[in-house]
Amino acid sequence: MTTKNDEWLPATKQIDVTVGESVRILRELQGLSQNQLSERTGIPQSTLSAIENNTVSLGIHRAKQLAIALSCHPAVLCFPGWDVNQRAG
Repeated sequence: MTTKNDEWLPATKQIDVTVGESVRILRELQGLSQNQLSERTGIPQSTLSAIENNTVSLGIHRAKQLAIALSCHPAVLCFPGWDVNQRAG
């Protein structure tokens, strides 16, 4: 019997990037300052700084806000460095 779970592929970690680093990298790649990202998301600049420095947790609500502003899936922010394209052997 085949179940839906048989269709999922395990992800393997490719690089060590923190959640905060992933937010900063995506922000900088898009040429945004923390103030500009704050204006797009409504998240205070001080909170964005704390997220990028890993002193404040991202959380689901903020991950969604940031994902919309950074045009990415929230999982990109929450699970940085994981390769979902590798098949189980």
